[in-house]
Amino acid sequence: MNKKFHNVAVLVEFIAGSGLAIFFHWVLHYKEAAYTIFGIGILLSLVTYLIREEIEKTREDVLESYTHAHEITFAIARIEDPECQIRARELLSSSMRTISLLEQGFIPLEEMEYHLEGAKQMEQAFHSVKTVDPLSSGLDLRGALVNFYQAEQRARERGIRVSRIFIGSREELAMPEFQKILTALHHENVGVRIAFRDELPPIGAIGKNDTVNSLDFAIYDDRVVVDVYGKTGKYFGKKTARTSEVAKYLHLYDLIEHSSHAVTLEQDRIVPANDFMPIAA
Repeated sequence: MNKKFHNVAVLVEFIAGSGLAIFFHWVLHYKEAAYTIFGIGILLSLVTYLIREEIEKTREDVLESYTHAHEITFAIARIEDPECQIRARELLSSSMRTISLLEQGFIPLEEMEYHLEGAKQMEQAFHSVKTVDPLSSGLDLRGALVNFYQAEQRARERGIRVSRIFIGSREELAMPEFQKILTALHHENVGVRIAFRDELPPIGAIGKNDTVNSLDFAIYDDRVVVDVYGKTGKYFGKKTARTSEVAKYLHLYDLIEHSSHAVTLEQDRIVPANDFMPIAA
């Protein structure tokens, strides 16, 4: 209907201009003015037609963008059942958290995807791999993690420098299952260090924020980070290659490394090396 009105308006403008030109030509016998008025009338009709077309096109684009942007909101508004409304808003809230991660350059990963991505990045590493693992949960060798540790072993065989910092307590360090794995890593010449939780600086001082929200992550060639997602929910971890976010993890790693201890093998047990440093006379 709007299109028809626009076409009628252009026709009316053309007829008005033409009628005025005819009046000057036949009634007033002023041919020069008649030709001028006719030409200007046609130009004005053309300009107004093009302007109306552009306004209509812009209006349609704006309406389409608005509808697309509010499609989910409109769909939720059409839900009549109160319980369904609550469920829909919970799903929307969860989706918004995921979208927020994507906006920051993080790809959310489910648990299987997380371990698969870690193994993939380990296979593709060229220079170095830096990892931070909690002693309490970072040494499980079952299931999907087997492929990850096999990929790590192949990376070391290719000459990739793998450095591991384990975070825990002295009591956890003394546990037999952890001693067994740490001893195996020590024999394989993996750069193992230990950081005790009570010796780490306050959380704010080590750069923990909305994106760096765990102390269980790996940095591959200083270009890609795979991190355990510290919040409960559908996703187990996340990955980022955004330079600014990788820089935050590198800074966090350096601070943790500064507070960590090298380890040594004493009487078939892994202990912090400085615990056995000789006391100067």
